[in-house]
Amino acid sequence: MSKLSIITPVYNGERFIEYCLQNVLEQKCIDAEHIIVDGGSTDATIEIVKRYASLHPYVRWISEKDKGQSDAMNKGLNMASGDIVSFLNIDDFYEPNVLNRILTYFEGLSRPSLLVGNCNVFGEDDVLSFVNRPNKLKLRDLLYGSAANPIPMNPSAYFYHISLHDEIGLYDVEKHYCMDVDFILKAVQVANVRYFDEIWGNYRQIPGTKTFEDLHGGEQKRRLEALMKKYWLQLPLPQRWYVPIAYRFYRDVDWPRYKYFIDDPTNLFRVLKKKIYNARKSTLSS
Repeated sequence: MSKLSIITPVYNGERFIEYCLQNVLEQKCIDAEHIIVDGGSTDATIEIVKRYASLHPYVRWISEKDKGQSDAMNKGLNMASGDIVSFLNIDDFYEPNVLNRILTYFEGLSRPSLLVGNCNVFGEDDVLSFVNRPNKLKLRDLLYGSAANPIPMNPSAYFYHISLHDEIGLYDVEKHYCMDVDFILKAVQVANVRYFDEIWGNYRQIPGTKTFEDLHGGEQKRRLEALMKKYWLQLPLPQRWYVPIAYRFYRDVDWPRYKYFIDDPTNLFRVLKKKIYNARKSTLSS
């Protein structure tokens, strides 16, 4: 039987850390360990972690200064004793009984495999905004952009063999944002990728978190476009010219209006008839 290593990087996370620890505990997965990588918190984070670790031997932890989230993630990977890994941020959480189910899905799969599910995305007051369903996971499909094919938004909804890092390397410690997107774009090129149309994870986009502030400050869009460009240049030459065209098309097209006509094609004739009538009326009045 495989073993699963859940890795949680944290710094001054007393608001959510106990909820995170409890979420893994409630999975009742005897073949899992929960590794907490603390960056030297100055609040009550590590006291809470110590309390759980004293009661539950599967909780392991370190607390020391690091070079950022990517560095903390790499430390967790180096501590991991499992052959399957997942990252769980302190303010995110798994659906009930996901971990045991994931372990059964990995049985018999070639290595390295990457398994991707759906993820609930919550806004303020834990209101569900949408469900991230990344069902097309080839590099070319992902480079069309999120308007065409959403990328996995949160690591609570994907799991992979730790041996994948032997082929793609560890997380880039110079990257403090978008390291998960960079990982996915590398991983789908070498891993045995499987998509499951099931909700596995839950992701909170809430004010005060690093990702939220980056997204609403406009920096995330710039970083993602630069990252996408990097991987466009790695595509075979025929794809290298048409993928950017498709990206811009999906990004700029008015999908609600297209859906309006696709759902009822007769709407197109009504709109054209109205435009012709208005144009004729304008001509006659002049």
